[in-house]
Amino acid sequence: MRSSRSSIARATPEQLATLAPLAALSLERLAELAEVSELERAKRGSDPLKDRPASGQSLFLLGGEMLLMYEKGGSMVVVGGGEDAKHAINRRGAPLVRTKAITDVELLAIDDEVLDIMVTWDDVAAGIEGEGAAVARAARSDSRSVSSVLSIANLRNGVFAQLPAAHIDELLRRFEWAPMRDGDEVIREGDDGDYYYVVESGRCQVQRMVGGVKMVLADLRSGDAFGEEALVSEAKRNATVVALTDGGVVRLGKRDFDELLREPLLQRVSFAEASEQVRRGAVWLDVRYPSEYQYDKLAGAINVPLSEVRNMFAVLDRSKDYIVYCQSGRRSAAAAFLFAQRGFNVALLEGGLWGAERGR
Repeated sequence: MRSSRSSIARATPEQLATLAPLAALSLERLAELAEVSELERAKRGSDPLKDRPASGQSLFLLGGEMLLMYEKGGSMVVVGGGEDAKHAINRRGAPLVRTKAITDVELLAIDDEVLDIMVTWDDVAAGIEGEGAAVARAARSDSRSVSSVLSIANLRNGVFAQLPAAHIDELLRRFEWAPMRDGDEVIREGDDGDYYYVVESGRCQVQRMVGGVKMVLADLRSGDAFGEEALVSEAKRNATVVALTDGGVVRLGKRDFDELLREPLLQRVSFAEASEQVRRGAVWLDVRYPSEYQYDKLAGAINVPLSEVRNMFAVLDRSKDYIVYCQSGRRSAAAAFLFAQRGFNVALLEGGLWGAERGR
């Protein structure tokens, strides 16, 4: 940050509520947005926009006066708190060539992607009635869901970030909320997969029986998803999830999950396409057992057994592209979904190694 600007305390939800694009958002939503926005001050006589990238952020004048000078001539003065200040000073159509702080000024910078995501989900949720209305209302105003299921983090980097905009309406309509009590088995090992779950409130524990002994695999908190592996791989539940506290989950039935989440997130590629991507720098991920991996692994592949995928979220380089494979494509589909819903750029080898052998 240049010397003419210095960070100060964050904006308040009430300040954000005065801005035109945010006026319809709840105070809970605005409080969350304030946490990821930047509040800055610039000195009188400085150019607050000098050397700032032309795209990526929307800038709002909260206090003071600024002179805006445009590329094709013309200028205007914007006063913080005035009608013109309700709109981003750098999103007015004509490109700016220079700005000048007439007085000391206070600016708010909001990431354009975050702003677009929040407004899109809010606008869609506003028009939903009927069975999905409860979850839709939560998307707009329920602070519990704001901090977990439909938080900025989940909407920006989680499973919902990969969702085509056209599916948002249907997703909110079809999500169901269900209570859970301390000790409830939300899903049971060996059962058929029926729902995809996201913890809305409370805590759960993932357990699996190994050699007659109960093993704890993971603890789940608000915003964590579970149940997807059986749905994607079309296999039995491979673990039991038990509620450790009272709380609630939102869930999506298998058919709706396949239509709205599974297929949009699974980017399928042929062996030829995958090989070309690897040649350009992508990395093979073999999600089979180590004994299978050692037998016929692809050159350069990293072994990440399906059961270990969640442990690799903090290990693998998110800047890289990955091609996931197994023998048939069943386990790799589950792994690809797990990685994709955490924001990894991952593709699924269509048909697995069996399909690759047939296609060669």
